[in-house]
Amino acid sequence: MKIIGVIPARMASTRFPGKPLAKILGIPMVGHVYFRTRMSSLIDELYVATCDEEIKEYVNSIGGKAIMTSATHERASERTSEAMRKIEDQTGEKVGIVVMVQGDEPMVLPDMIDEAVQPIINDSDIQVTNLMSPLKSRSEHEDPNEIKVVVDRNDFALYFSREAIPTPKKHPQNIPMMKQVCIIPFRRRFLDKFNALEPTPLEIAESIDMLRILEHGYRVKMVRIDKGTYSVDTKEDLIRVEKLMENDDLMTKYAL
Repeated sequence: MKIIGVIPARMASTRFPGKPLAKILGIPMVGHVYFRTRMSSLIDELYVATCDEEIKEYVNSIGGKAIMTSATHERASERTSEAMRKIEDQTGEKVGIVVMVQGDEPMVLPDMIDEAVQPIINDSDIQVTNLMSPLKSRSEHEDPNEIKVVVDRNDFALYFSREAIPTPKKHPQNIPMMKQVCIIPFRRRFLDKFNALEPTPLEIAESIDMLRILEHGYRVKMVRIDKGTYSVDTKEDLIRVEKLMENDDLMTKYAL
């Protein structure tokens, strides 16, 4: 089963324009995501899907592969799906699993990719997975840039929200508060099916792709990790992540 990674990235971010090429310790953020994702033991090929020439030129300069996609996509999953079809056309090979790694996850670790993919390899009924990790503070729980998730007893998602769920006011302290980590493997056919589904009210209200899956009656398997990771949604996030990555040993393995 061929497994590819796709990093969707665009310059026109609403909250942080130019974010993919914003530098962290001298390296553009999308470069960190690319180098670290490429270290996964399960991914056969890795691509950056973009509509911006600047990003394409940078990816080419580090020996990576860039796929140009439409500038009209509103969802990362749509950009990933278009890239997947173009990759299949270029290579003449069908893909089995597509791992979407958001371009604002510069702290991603290779084994996080592998842990996210493994349930799909192990269980033919699982069509899509997400990583989740514990929220570490009340402010992180209340941050609308962090997507929170609650799960059932088998770690299938019940709901995603940018609001503080479960409620911090009433729930017992032993109920975990979890956030989505945007490393999302899809079975190839299910990614196409997902993009053919009508957008749904909760998906639009929360601006969270995975709610479309739940609202149409499908399931999202969540995979818990305990590793600390932070996405970059704002310039303040960039500063925080840069400090956290100052002594990151993985950076010494980048093939610059």
